[in-house]
Amino acid sequence: MYENNNVSTLRAHMIEEKPELGSSENFAKWWLLGTSGCHLCDIAEQLITQLQVVQRVTYEPVDIADFSEPLMMAFATTIPVVLTPTKRLDYPFSVLDLQRLL
Repeated sequence: MYENNNVSTLRAHMIEEKPELGSSENFAKWWLLGTSGCHLCDIAEQLITQLQVVQRVTYEPVDIADFSEPLMMAFATTIPVVLTPTKRLDYPFSVLDLQRLL
């Protein structure tokens, strides 16, 4: 059901399950999908922080454990994942890869 890699579809499903993501404050942000205890997610967050030194980027950490099982399982083996309003970037990625999302 959630195999569609279309970013707008994915974001719409996430907003259905977590309505606060659809707020005007969060809608334009990048979403960093991960979960607690995920060391790769911590690395991804550090990479975004490094990018923020030179680029104005805002992001919202999103814990996939807060989603229904089908949606959570769609990301369980790919986190961390960065979703911009129009693009998806799966780990592994670098600061340069993040910059290309701009």
